[in-house]
Amino acid sequence: MRRLVWNALDEPGREAALARPVQVQAVNLREVVRRIVAEVRRHGDEAALRFTASYDRCVLKRIEVEPREFDQAEAALDPALKAAIREAAGRIEAFHRATAPLPVAVETAPGVRVERVLRPISRVGLYVPAGSAPLPSTALMLGVPARVAGCREVVLCSPARPDGRCDPAVLYAARVVGVHRVFKLGGAQAIAAMAYGTASVPRCDKLFGPGNAWVTEAKVQVSTDPQGAAIDMPAGPSEVLVVADAQAEPAFVAADLLSQAEHGPDSQVLLVSPSAPLLDAVAVEVERQCAALPRADIARQALTNSRVIEVDSLEQALEVSNRYAPEHLILQVAEPRGWLARVESAGSVFLGAWTPESVGDYSSGSNHVLPTYGYARSHSGVSVASFQKQISVQELSPDGLRAIGPCTVTLAAAEQLEAHRRAVTFRLAALNAEVPVA
Repeated sequence: MRRLVWNALDEPGREAALARPVQVQAVNLREVVRRIVAEVRRHGDEAALRFTASYDRCVLKRIEVEPREFDQAEAALDPALKAAIREAAGRIEAFHRATAPLPVAVETAPGVRVERVLRPISRVGLYVPAGSAPLPSTALMLGVPARVAGCREVVLCSPARPDGRCDPAVLYAARVVGVHRVFKLGGAQAIAAMAYGTASVPRCDKLFGPGNAWVTEAKVQVSTDPQGAAIDMPAGPSEVLVVADAQAEPAFVAADLLSQAEHGPDSQVLLVSPSAPLLDAVAVEVERQCAALPRADIARQALTNSRVIEVDSLEQALEVSNRYAPEHLILQVAEPRGWLARVESAGSVFLGAWTPESVGDYSSGSNHVLPTYGYARSHSGVSVASFQKQISVQELSPDGLRAIGPCTVTLAAAEQLEAHRRAVTFRLAALNAEVPVA
């Protein structure tokens, strides 16, 4: 991990220190993804199968997972893992039900009733990565709020292994949360298939889920096409920023950094601290712990894109964090809740020494599908609201129109929208038993 002193950097240096690594490849990546999306849109299943054979080294005859494959997956899993999946699903559901939006009705003036009603998005597509590491937890994080929201049809895509099967834990998690159909597709081809539909994969109204740079770019492209699909957010490679003070436990900090670095070579981890001795101690711990990891090679690649940043104070550390807008923010400081008010942009925040980011990934109940690339400045993580449409309703009585009609007329006239004005004045005239006048 490269070490930097924040106050020794000029503005370009600070921008470079907080740059995401995959952005360097953006132009070339964009063109390749555009070709994949266009091919799947034009040739459907044939193109999806062709890209699956090319990128996933898996030759399939059938894209959709069959019922017997779910049964086989469930039978093959360790009972302890199945119990953990069900336990986590329960906590995730408890949190998401508690935080789900509610209908609202307000009388904004006598006789003027304004409401918000909720409707589920009819058909949603979930993407669950399963490249170097399958992610059944993502099936939980997406499937649970979709079920709570009441989506009519939930479709899930996840890459097949070379043997032509999806990861059994992903399939079991999908069954637990009530996903309706699962397809053996990954990467940009999966996003294109769900956005535009194929003979096998139904066209979805909105797409959800994290993924690598290819998946993220595909989601962005289909979301900007009127014929494509909406997306939850540009959720790409994982990232974490840890703010630590001199009292932080170096072993804990290093473990949190490595827990994100092992996701993939394009993940990014940052450590920001005013304590030089802490930074030195964490660097030693990172090397020691990384050597023992099964995915050490992947973690080391991610660490080449990562930074250790020395700042003058915790106040400045929070300024750096807000500028970076991390997917995950860990506050390994004394009295971490006292610093929460300073956090302006982050996907999810983890307070204190006993709150590893891992619990948010799996079992605390919060959602782990979060904005990356700095999109936490304007986006939130996935929630039940992400799977719903909020529709406003208004109803006026005659007295209600008398109460707010004049205000409406004045504003419509100011905007020179005469038909808007008349839509009110005609009714007011009728209520006063007068003949409408142009």
